[in-house]
Amino acid sequence: MSDLSRRTFLKATGATAVASSLPISVIAAQFKSSFRVAIISDEISDDFDHACSVIANDFGLEWVELRSMWGKNISKLDDADIAKANAILDKYKLRVTDIASPLFKTDWPGAPRSPYSPKNDNFGASFGFKEQDEVLEKCISLAKQFKTAIIRCFDFWRLDNPAPYREAINAKLREAAEIVGKQNLLLVLENEYECNTATARESVKTLAAVQTPHLKLNWDPGNAVARGETDAFPAGWNLLPKDRIGHCHVKCAVLKPGTKNGFEWAAVGQGLPDWVAQFHALKQTGYRGAVSLETHWRGAGTPEASTRISWAGMKEALEKSNA
Repeated sequence: MSDLSRRTFLKATGATAVASSLPISVIAAQFKSSFRVAIISDEISDDFDHACSVIANDFGLEWVELRSMWGKNISKLDDADIAKANAILDKYKLRVTDIASPLFKTDWPGAPRSPYSPKNDNFGASFGFKEQDEVLEKCISLAKQFKTAIIRCFDFWRLDNPAPYREAINAKLREAAEIVGKQNLLLVLENEYECNTATARESVKTLAAVQTPHLKLNWDPGNAVARGETDAFPAGWNLLPKDRIGHCHVKCAVLKPGTKNGFEWAAVGQGLPDWVAQFHALKQTGYRGAVSLETHWRGAGTPEASTRISWAGMKEALEKSNA
């Protein structure tokens, strides 16, 4: 770790030691925000109880985002798993921001195989195109059982030339959004650096093409930076329709020419975007939804240690932005 990372880590772990001696009722009141501040639980641990304990007791938060737990993707949880997870949520007085589903994170049928299509399981959820309707149905059920109104999706593994398929992809997104909307739920499309909508500028085009109140953007400027859009904030942000931002992921990236992917993830506060400015801008637009830490960075050696450092950076940015 860099000296900055070490100092941040010591600060974060020191705060944790103090927090662990306090009752939950005191800890939960420690951090207040204009937003629904959350952590994706599996960024801390696959042990859902432990992850929730860290989020509630150590970080003093009231919200969690669900993607996977106990070696299972959220879309593969059975009734017993769901009951167990809900009991844990009640135990720590946590609420769910959204279902971070793998919907449409697959290859588009009839197109060349994407270079980003994984050879192995992706977050425990490798579903083919024919299974996507079933995934959507499952996610609607999960949203209701976990008492959230938001389901995250993607728009298929990135193609070198998506133009011949873009209209059909948009139609599929619109169809799914209408199905979700009939259940009084919201579909949020994540701009994912390995999918066809990766940047702010691509997000603007997709949102313009899919005109429905039931689809909004899961804005992830860190993903946009990873795709090479280093001005995701502020230039890319300024282009986005602010009334169609429904969720936000918090992470940082730094471009590293010559490396395998051309970038590396970084702890929040140690890469792009500038989260102090981004949080301030979100607040100024009137956004009051979730800002959910999805660090992806593993520079501290373990997911939990790395997330603790990124949370310290995120918390500092929230405080400096008056959010």
